[in-house]
Amino acid sequence: MSRPGSSNTLRIVGGRWRSRRLRFIDADGLRPTPDRVRETLFNWLQFEIPGAHCLDAFAGSGALGFEALSRGAATAVMIERERLQHQALLAAAAELGADGARILLGYADSLLAKAGDWRPVAGFDVVFLDPPYNKGLVQKTVQQLLELGLLRTEALLYIESELDWEALSLPVSIQQLKSTRAGSVNAFLARYRPEVAE
Repeated sequence: MSRPGSSNTLRIVGGRWRSRRLRFIDADGLRPTPDRVRETLFNWLQFEIPGAHCLDAFAGSGALGFEALSRGAATAVMIERERLQHQALLAAAAELGADGARILLGYADSLLAKAGDWRPVAGFDVVFLDPPYNKGLVQKTVQQLLELGLLRTEALLYIESELDWEALSLPVSIQQLKSTRAGSVNAFLARYRPEVAE
């Protein structure tokens, strides 16, 4: 059994950093998206990622943000609340030469509420939401993104949750496109269509 704060690694699946490894610490609620699910996700996103402005609101291991940058995203804002893991993300960005990474320390709700110069003018193109379970954070974060105008029209959202789509009860403007499942984890790709809510 690994001790708290010890290091684990995961592999970047595709793109310019394919097969490079990222280190992440043991921390409560930190569950890197499995390779197979990431491969499925980025197959879904293959035509959307190049040049995209991405947000990984609960970055954890950094698997999603760095995978996006590896595959041609212009920028990836990664928010991480654990100080040691934040330092690990900074180290990974330096090691990879990830110029498009913006790695922020803090809680997603607080940082999004005061989104600064890291906010894309037109909003984010792709958002990754893989928060700790059983806290209602998917719903709260989606609502905050909508209220603050942080999503571009037609933006894509990737969501991992212990709940099924119906139980998430997201606004009607967030429309499910695809889904997959790995063990007890549900993964969804959705699109923001504000006109549906009108």
